[in-house]
Amino acid sequence: MNCMAQQASPEWKAAAAREKITSDTMMWMAGYAGRTKPADGVTLDLYAKAIVIEDKAQSRVAIITLDLIGVPKSMRENLATTLEKQHGIKPASLLINASHTHSGPELRTSRTDATDEPARRAEEAAAYTTKLEARLTAMVGDCIARLQPAHLDFSFARCGFAMNRRTPSPDGKSFSNHPYPQGPVDHQVPVLRATDASGKELALAFGYSCHCTTLGLQQFNADYAGYAQQAIEAAHPGAVALFVNGCSGDQNPYPRGKVEMAETHGRSLASAVDAALATNLQPLTGSVRTAYEEIPLSYSRTPTAEELGERQKSSSKLDAAHAGRLLGVLRSRGSLAKDYPYPVQVLRIGDQLTMITLGGEVVVDYSLRLKREIKDANVWVAGYSNDVMTYIPSLRVLREGGYEAGDAMKWGSHPAPWSEQVEEHIVSTVHRLRKTLE
Repeated sequence: MNCMAQQASPEWKAAAAREKITSDTMMWMAGYAGRTKPADGVTLDLYAKAIVIEDKAQSRVAIITLDLIGVPKSMRENLATTLEKQHGIKPASLLINASHTHSGPELRTSRTDATDEPARRAEEAAAYTTKLEARLTAMVGDCIARLQPAHLDFSFARCGFAMNRRTPSPDGKSFSNHPYPQGPVDHQVPVLRATDASGKELALAFGYSCHCTTLGLQQFNADYAGYAQQAIEAAHPGAVALFVNGCSGDQNPYPRGKVEMAETHGRSLASAVDAALATNLQPLTGSVRTAYEEIPLSYSRTPTAEELGERQKSSSKLDAAHAGRLLGVLRSRGSLAKDYPYPVQVLRIGDQLTMITLGGEVVVDYSLRLKREIKDANVWVAGYSNDVMTYIPSLRVLREGGYEAGDAMKWGSHPAPWSEQVEEHIVSTVHRLRKTLE
């Protein structure tokens, strides 16, 4: 723990909580399309964590982290409505981030694959998310009831097991999922610490940009992020450790494939957090200011019914199934969506820390760019926040093509890849929202 003298009088109030959210039943799992059966055990429990921060004017921000594949849009909307009504937390002041573990329960309530029990998956997912909403609401309420004077400090360190996974072919025209050490990465580990008036640690929120895909188990496991939180809480008794996933869309943990590797990555990340705490942490002073907007993120082109009919005849099962889903949408709704309501959020916690949160599986280019362009003292960029709908490529990745550029969207019902305006639309929105928080 950093021994730097605390301010005489705490500027904030804070409280944190944790709750196990491992499924009570061996339900179907999320993350890998190749799974053919539900979970058959638990090797590391899944948790939801929360921290509520209040400034002197009693403005509050609630940060919720989940050891889950994503954040269902409907769950975020329901929680935002409930928490504003019950506790006065504005929707713009609610951040929900998912670790994106691929060893957690399925959350999608709509499945179309005829070979993997779609009805059971939908029923399990609906029951799980309904129960989860109630538990998260109660957890935030508990934090508010226990708010106490607190100091907030920020620092960062680095961790090195993430590597870009988009390896180009020799001709540079295609990309495989393989470790690519020449590719861009973001190894920064931001750390936000909350301590009580005596200096006792209440919470340690930390981030990293890396897919939670060390493991391909048929058992529930929070992957490296879970092992990191476990190690931090063991080393800091009484503190709640909250993992905030960054811009990890094109970042994988290496090596991978074994539980021992996930444990090693977790210890490495926990060591980076302790390294950050060994620095002269920067005290956060000021107020909470937040902004949130859902922007219409445009698709590149809406296919016609005729084009989809032809595509449904494709020898590619993925392309044919995608076309079939889109034809089903056309029949039921009469048209395909031209854009998607994409969440962009900026949180200023004091005058020294700006958190930028983006929905979806955001590639690392966004983090690197926004930290260059936003001139605040400390900038923390997170993906997988408030809604995880699909991958969010940069213009570079979009033009290169491949899985993150649009192929992954074929697993859902998005009608087409994003337009080439995707990066500028998101980044310009971040800048605009940031300017409202002066």
